[in-house]
Amino acid sequence: MEVLRGGEKVELVGNPPMIGEQLPKFKVFTGDGEKVKTRDLLGKPLLISVVPDLNTPVCSMQTKKFNQETDQYSDIRFVTISNNMPKDQVAWCANEGVKNMEVLSDHELSFGYEMNLYIPNAGYLARSIFIVDADGKIIYREIVPEIHDEPDYQAALYFINKM
Repeated sequence: MEVLRGGEKVELVGNPPMIGEQLPKFKVFTGDGEKVKTRDLLGKPLLISVVPDLNTPVCSMQTKKFNQETDQYSDIRFVTISNNMPKDQVAWCANEGVKNMEVLSDHELSFGYEMNLYIPNAGYLARSIFIVDADGKIIYREIVPEIHDEPDYQAALYFINKM
C-alpha cells in the first residue's frame, strides 16, 4: 500500500488489516517501559490513533483532539501509538497536558510491522485510525492518504456514537 508524504508516494511494508479482520498480535510499551500486548488492549471497544511522530504539529493536534474526547466515551478505550521512545512520549504528554489518552510506544516496530503501517523509507508509522470491538475485530479503519493531513475525526467519532 502507498500513502503520500508531502505529495510523494511512499510504500508501507504491506497492506494494513481490513475491516472484519482480527487485530494482529503485537507489543507496544507504556511510558514506564512496561510491555503491552494486543490481548491487554482488548475487553472493551478500542480506538487506536496512529501517529508518525508526536513532536510534529499534525501528530500533536491529532493526539490532543482525541485526548479531549476521551471523557465523553467512558465505554471506549483510547490509545495513541507512535514510534517515539517511551520517555519522549512521557515528556511530550507532560508538556502538552495530555492526561486522558493512553500513549504507547512502538519503538521496537512490532505494531508497525504486524499492522503493515511502517514506512521503511521514512522510518515511522502511517497516520491512521482503527476502531476495534471488545474481541479484537477491526470495525473501522482510516489510513490517511497524505501523512501531513489530519484524519477525519468526525467520521471516527460518528462511528463510535453509532456503536
